[in-house]
Amino acid sequence: MVDETDISQEIRWFHDQRATTAVKNLRRNNMNAEYVETRQEALATVLSMIPAGVKVARGDSMTVDQIGNVTALESTRNMKVADPMERNADGTFHFPDVAQRKAIAREAFTADVFLVGANAVTLDGKLVNTDGWGNRVSALTFGPDKVIVVAGTNKIVKDVEAALERIRSVAAPMNARRHFTKHQRTEFGDMPCVKTGSCVNCNHEWRICRHTVITEGAMVREKGRINVVLVGEDLGI
Repeated sequence: MVDETDISQEIRWFHDQRATTAVKNLRRNNMNAEYVETRQEALATVLSMIPAGVKVARGDSMTVDQIGNVTALESTRNMKVADPMERNADGTFHFPDVAQRKAIAREAFTADVFLVGANAVTLDGKLVNTDGWGNRVSALTFGPDKVIVVAGTNKIVKDVEAALERIRSVAAPMNARRHFTKHQRTEFGDMPCVKTGSCVNCNHEWRICRHTVITEGAMVREKGRINVVLVGEDLGI
């Protein structure tokens, strides 16, 4: 008997089709890209891209945490990944001093490899990201010799307009709320999106939507610097 309540095959097919299109166009835009079905495969793929003994930095990314590559790098290769947003067990900053966090964030520009997630990936092969601080998008665009972007297929959208809408309506409110509830950033509690879940294009002093970068590809001399791993799961925000 056909189980009409189980649409897992259809979901997998849908993700596969969209990811295949995005991968083709990311490559056309001079970025390396590949699609894997699971976070376990994503971990293995990312680790295979990072040689032993190199300097690795990362940007704040739930997806990077969910596939576990930083933990794997630090435990199996005795490597410390530079992470300005490192957290304690209670969610607070491991480095509470802002100047110290900035110094660690700047290490990304001299790192061999930069690990990061993405707010959105378009079907026509573009990356769209919005930052509050700017450290993540700036290292994505310039500095480290290799950038590895990991994104779940839930981040794939039609075009840049849809990407910006996804950031405003999904990623930014949820991320701001995450910082408020999990990271004890009480100052975020007064932001409209944290209160209501909706973006009102505010000018709150702690607004996290400050720097938006659209990566349309790479110049030929930078071909392959950005490496995108799309994962057939819902990952990140």
